[in-house]
This record gives sequence, structure tokens and C-alpha cells, in this order.
Amino acid sequence: MALVSADSRIAELLTELHQLIKQTQEERSRSEHNLVNIQKTHERMQTENKISPYYRTKLRGLYTTAKADAEAECNILRKALDKIAEIKSLLEERRIAAKIAGLYNDSEPPRKTMRRGVLMTLLQQSAMTLPLWIGKPGDKPPPLCGAIPASGDYVARPGDKVAARVKAVDGDEQWILAEVVSYSHATNKYEVDDIDEEGKERHTLSRRRVIPLPQWKANPETDPEALFQKEQLVLALYPQTTCFYRALIHAPPQRPQDDYSVLFEDTSYADGYSPPLNVAQSDLGSPSHSSARKLRLQPAIFSA
Repeated sequence: MALVSADSRIAELLTELHQLIKQTQEERSRSEHNLVNIQKTHERMQTENKISPYYRTKLRGLYTTAKADAEAECNILRKALDKIAEIKSLLEERRIAAKIAGLYNDSEPPRKTMRRGVLMTLLQQSAMTLPLWIGKPGDKPPPLCGAIPASGDYVARPGDKVAARVKAVDGDEQWILAEVVSYSHATNKYEVDDIDEEGKERHTLSRRRVIPLPQWKANPETDPEALFQKEQLVLALYPQTTCFYRALIHAPPQRPQDDYSVLFEDTSYADGYSPPLNVAQSDLGSPSHSSARKLRLQPAIFSA
């Protein structure tokens, strides 16, 4: 019943989103006429080589209108982003409900049948679609935006991706990409699933063994302080794997769609670090835990 209700709400939101997109285009078309007038007024001023009181007054009015038009379009776009966020949230809730109920559709097969190549593709798509934080003027990026850590009392929600410290088959400790199943306030422990299909394991872990991962990308152009900085120590997801290892930031992103360039600790290289590798904003965490600081990369894992 809950799945049917979610489907109905998603359909409503998609209709509302479509209307907002149409409004955005209408608003943009309406404002273009004013922008053309601004350009033509500047051209006339250059031709006459003077700024008369008439042109000064006219430009002031045109720019005031342009500012109001831009704010109106911005408000519509923010409403559209809110609709998209709600749709994604409902889709995630539906996925989790189906997982719990043991129901899967053709586009999302059961974990036990998912091939590794499919999993890697899904993880890449998830990293690409991590929403970009877009605040209003004066807003500061929230916790879990880029490099900003979660608050001390934060509890990750079911379905959230986290870095989880677990014991491997050989008894060694490792940080893996995992999905939160539940959290018990009575025991202060998480239940998480290994995201890797080949693991097929559920782990019960204390909070100190779980690092929440970013829920928004930070925009380097507007919020560079929310990014990990050059030579900062991080836990990063090694490309084409589901394991995290210590690394240094080689270069932070320059544009919203860019990845980090990181140097993984690797004793097989003379300077102790791998060549630069690209890692998405969604796949980095701060190794503030003492256990994370002790981990080292094992080059043999990647020799295959």
C-alpha cells in the first residue's frame, strides 16, 4: 500500500516539476527582452560617447527590472530543485521498502544477482547525480556538504551510504562502502549492508566505525571552503572498488562537475603514494577516527 501511495505522490510531483520547468522558460523568455534593451542602450551610449542623465536613469530602471527577473527565475528553479529532491527521497524510500519486502523490479534486480560491472556503473551514476548545494546569498553550506562533517549527534538514515569499518574474512580491518539498514538508539549501533554484491554481509557496528558520506557536492566557485584542501588527509574510495583507503588531496575540484585528484598511500612507490587518481566528491570522508588513521593501502589488492 505504501508503495502505491509513493507512486501516486511521485506522479503528482513530476507534474508539478513539469509546470515549474515551463514557468522557468516563460520567465526566461520574458526577461530576454529587457536584457536586449540593456545591450542596445549601452551601444547607443558608446555611439554617442557620453552618459547623459537620460541614459543613467534608463539603465537604472532596466537593471532593476533585470534583477527582479533574475530573482523570480531563481525562485522558480529553487522550487524545482525541491521537487526533484522530494522525488529522489520518495524513490529511495520505495527502494528500501521493496528491499525489506523482498520485492525487486526488472530495473533493480536482487543484490544476489547483480554483477560487479553493473554495481560499478550504478555507483558511478550515484556519484554523478549527487546534488549540488545551492544556498541563498549569505547561507553557509550545511553538514555533509563536501568536506563539512556531520554533527556529533547525527544519525545516518536507512539507505544512506557510509564508510564502515569491518573485519575482512582474513581478520584484517578495512573500510568498505556500505548502506545503512537501521540504527538502534538503545545500543548506539548501526546495522549496515556491504554494498559490494560479492560481500552479501550485514554488519552491526558502533557509531565510531561508521563515517557518513557527503549528501551534497560543494560548489568550488561559491563555497571553496567546503572542499577538502590540497595535501589534506582523507579516506577515499579506490576507483572501481568498494573499499576506502587513506589518501592525500592532490588537487580539489575547480568546477562543480569536477572530481578530486588524490594520491593514495602506497608503499610500492618510492615516495609512498600512488600517481594521481580521480575520486568523486561523494566518495571521500574525513578520517577523524583513530581507526581510520591507522589504515594503510595494501598494493597487492589491486595487482589483479
